[in-house]
Amino acid sequence: MRTIISFAALFLSVILLQLSTGGVGPLDAISGLTLNFSTEQIGLLGSAHFLGFFVGCWWAPRLMGNVGHSRAFAVCTALGAMGLIGHTLTDNPYIWAALRIASGTCVAGSYTVIEAWLNVKVTNETRGRAMGTYRIVDMGASLGAQLIIAVLPPASYISYNLLAILCCAALLPLTLTRASQPETPNAPRLRPKLAWRSSPLAVAGVIVAALSSASFRMVGPVYGQEVGLGVDQIAFFLASFVLGGAMAQYPMGWLADKYDRRWVLIWLSVAAVLSCGVTMAASGTGTLGVMLAAWLFGFTTFPIFSVSSAHANDFATTEQRVELSAALMFWYALGAIASPYVSSTLIQQFGPGALFAFVALGHAFLIGFGLARMRSRPTPEERTNYVYAPRTSFTIGRLLKRSREGR
Repeated sequence: MRTIISFAALFLSVILLQLSTGGVGPLDAISGLTLNFSTEQIGLLGSAHFLGFFVGCWWAPRLMGNVGHSRAFAVCTALGAMGLIGHTLTDNPYIWAALRIASGTCVAGSYTVIEAWLNVKVTNETRGRAMGTYRIVDMGASLGAQLIIAVLPPASYISYNLLAILCCAALLPLTLTRASQPETPNAPRLRPKLAWRSSPLAVAGVIVAALSSASFRMVGPVYGQEVGLGVDQIAFFLASFVLGGAMAQYPMGWLADKYDRRWVLIWLSVAAVLSCGVTMAASGTGTLGVMLAAWLFGFTTFPIFSVSSAHANDFATTEQRVELSAALMFWYALGAIASPYVSSTLIQQFGPGALFAFVALGHAFLIGFGLARMRSRPTPEERTNYVYAPRTSFTIGRLLKRSREGR
């Protein structure tokens, strides 16, 4: 309990930030449908968000070094608030895409500050509890962000201003805390080739994870409307996906620690292909069937990033793990930038089922690539711990490093 209290300001900022920025994606998609944006334009909004996310991951550590943690956090949340409020000034989809770059920069930059601050404050004795609480707070707030869309009217001045208020409120806990600011850590070097040298399969895994998650979160509302869901039902549809992913973490972590992680990735992808088929088939089974299919889709696709990250760390040295985390996030961001636009274009050309056909194709590739990689080298005898890896910033590796070495 003392650990939770000592980090209360950080965790409260995470909750407010996630409720704000986690809600803008589905709200933008639903608002775009209301304003008669094309499906392709809605996908562009999602891709713009992840472009901003990539920029924020690269820029935030350098910003912290120049102005400190609190001021860097203030800059990032100001960008996020401006991006949200700007939606109320125009209904031009391309201007909205530029505003989403600001929102994506806010997400990555703010999480970079929070995780850098948290890493300095935790000790080996409190790391497990702090990370466990952080995981619950982040996943719980993400779930809440999807549900809040059910009560927000689309394309509304009130809705975007409410999210902007939540974004601004995230400033208060971190800037008013009496805890001293930590020293600024050196930014991890961004070496994408390090991830490929450690594990080509892990790189493929995080790209496919981005393809699944980014496409569903950013374009899922379009699919929901096409299969007959109302706005409030779309919110529960997205929340079912997040809930399925949260519930999968423990059993998949147990499997990844007990068995060859390559087989776990392969069978997860087999299950993901099947869940894509189930989701497409469930489109005509009513609301409950669609919700259960979304839960299953989240359960089978969400853990792939963490399993891939654990597999890559099995082939890395202790000194490489922070930079490896940054490299894996780089590959995830690249996949996430491309996938919403590609999936939305496919939906526009071939109908709503094309979203899950696209995701299934990615997982089919991962199955084939995983089987090929199993012939290249044996699995290491000593492995790192499986750790739930949030896809939040390049600096998350510092928090996870000692957790992986706990065995």
